[in-house]
Amino acid sequence: MDPPAIRIVLVAPQHPGNIGAVARAMKNMALSELVLVQPRQFPDPEATARASGADDVLAAARVTGTLAEALSGCGYIAATTSRERDQYFRVIDVRDAAARIVAAAQHSPAAVVFGAERTGLTNEELETAHALIRIPANAAYASLNLAMAVQLVAYELFRARGGSVPAGEPHAAPLASAQDMERLFAHFAEVLEAIEFRDRTQSGTHLMARIRRFLQRAELDENEVNILRGILTAVQSRRRHAGEGQR
Repeated sequence: MDPPAIRIVLVAPQHPGNIGAVARAMKNMALSELVLVQPRQFPDPEATARASGADDVLAAARVTGTLAEALSGCGYIAATTSRERDQYFRVIDVRDAAARIVAAAQHSPAAVVFGAERTGLTNEELETAHALIRIPANAAYASLNLAMAVQLVAYELFRARGGSVPAGEPHAAPLASAQDMERLFAHFAEVLEAIEFRDRTQSGTHLMARIRRFLQRAELDENEVNILRGILTAVQSRRRHAGEGQR
């Protein structure tokens, strides 16, 4: 089985032993690309000891300063959550998510993002994802160790790769990269400010977050992002011309 273009991303892992255990879990399931975002301790002898034969995965692990850097070049992005549902995010079962990730990885690198052991992922970090992965567990004790969570997701990815290509509509064009999406969001925010379309809620902070989330749920491809940015550019152009005419 050829190594898939699937990246496991750990955000701010606290314990080096967990990093080693994650590397072992990945090698068990034929995954090799591990990225660590601001790990507390790495490299570390405990990580090497817990890797237990997966030294090659550990040695090849990349360390980045930001999540954006860790996701560079990725198309489809999934993030893990303990939430059963969320009105703003798409939350899908781990088995369904694995099938979708495997299909997406055939076109461009895909990523699965895991949060720190104690705190998980922030809302801002979750917003980088097209969907959130939920691992069903005992409601009375649903918290999973980081390495256990990676092992379960990696197992489902391994199963999905051995079966049929998943449900989900394949894109004719690759999904837009994380960088392309960030540029789209920045462009959106710039145009909304220019036309004075602002958040009318009491806190006044939710509009752009909502826009980010529904556009991520749409799983835009490169062509679709270009269309939206073309529309935004046209709005900016019309406003400039209107302003010139009033002088």
